[in-house]
Amino acid sequence: MTSYGDEAAVREILTRTGGTWAVVGLSTNTARAAYGVARVLQEYGKRIVPVHPKAETVLGEQGYASLAEVPFPVDVVDVFVNSALAGEVADQAVAAGARAVWFQLGVVDEAAYGRTRAAGLAMVMDRCPAIEIPRLQA
Repeated sequence: MTSYGDEAAVREILTRTGGTWAVVGLSTNTARAAYGVARVLQEYGKRIVPVHPKAETVLGEQGYASLAEVPFPVDVVDVFVNSALAGEVADQAVAAGARAVWFQLGVVDEAAYGRTRAAGLAMVMDRCPAIEIPRLQA
């Protein structure tokens, strides 16, 4: 299996990149992985920003229909959309001035990875921050 984002990149994003995480694909559906991961991010002190076409308030945070509509800086864009849509989200993250992009488990787009890294952003792909954060605490 190819690794997209070495341990140093994972550590950098989780500990030094910033505390505001836009979670693209996050809705009020508690059965979805995005909801559980967003809750873990909050437990570890991250501010989550739900980004979903429905713009729902999730876990006490105001939602927005797109990254472009978020009226404040976002440090990390955590992507919970399928791989076919993920590249566009990565490009939107670059345009929005994010510092890093995180593609969740199963989300892979090598071309988007290359574009995002070339734009100067840190990026991790096919990993889960809710799995990685506790490992950093150990």
